[in-house]
Amino acid sequence: MNVSVVVPTCNRRALLAMTLNSVLRQRHVDLEVIVVDEASTDGTSELLGALGDDRVRVIRHDTPLGVSGARNRGAINARGEWLAFVDDDDLWAPDKLARQLDAADTARRDWAYAGSVNITDEGRIVSGRPPLPPEETVRALLRYNAIPGGGSNVIVRRTTWARVGPFHARLRNTEDWEMWIRLARHGLPACACSPLVGYRVHGSNASLDIAQIVDGTRLIEALHHTAADWGRLHRWLAESYLRRGDRRRAVGQFVRAAMRGEAAGVASDLTAILRRRIGPRVSPWQTTEASSGDAWIGAAEGWVRELHR
Repeated sequence: MNVSVVVPTCNRRALLAMTLNSVLRQRHVDLEVIVVDEASTDGTSELLGALGDDRVRVIRHDTPLGVSGARNRGAINARGEWLAFVDDDDLWAPDKLARQLDAADTARRDWAYAGSVNITDEGRIVSGRPPLPPEETVRALLRYNAIPGGGSNVIVRRTTWARVGPFHARLRNTEDWEMWIRLARHGLPACACSPLVGYRVHGSNASLDIAQIVDGTRLIEALHHTAADWGRLHRWLAESYLRRGDRRRAVGQFVRAAMRGEAAGVASDLTAILRRRIGPRVSPWQTTEASSGDAWIGAAEGWVRELHR
């Protein structure tokens, strides 16, 4: 099957190089890669020009439109039967697309997701666990983003994406969650239940923009007439504050989470923080309870290690 992969990017040349490597190494899939360059000034254009791969097309914006606008522009210009999106700092297993397409074909579904792991820039896997099955995922989406790996996970038929509508332009780092809600109303997804997405944890993750996350969640509540799981969100915000070195605000978020019924989750978070010396871990906003997930992590180690060689 033909897949169009849309990669929005802005001034992340070093991260983008490995991301594109992971995309272009996909097996058993005919693909085109559409890189939407959001006015980069760090040599990204030179990197893309030196690739020498005719599967790659570049669309350049002289003025950044934001991640939603960039994804939408790429999707509109896509030619493939299926669309896939990957952020410029994330990684894919070499059989990611093939396994999702197989899952979608077997289940006769128009969209599919996979599992993920969180990794550092050096390639160390710090956390991960299996995603919820499709029926549970759809039920959970109105409360929180139950699909791990952000916008780098889901694939969708291009005709279905066009029918459901573009990414919401007012959303900056919850736009993927809002799109999954709309896709869930179209029909159940398929799941390739393996760790096929690598979410790279670093200091410039969009998920560290706490104000945008809060504003985006409130907008999603209004758009879809739902009530988000704010207890889970406060746990995630606490982790984000810790990664920014703001322990005082992190404590405040943990208190808010506990007051919203997440006392057990907070206790689990604090245990994990002590064990990992406040290292990065999986986001509770996008998964269920934290777990070491040794077998799950082990299943991803081979392809992650290969990309970092």
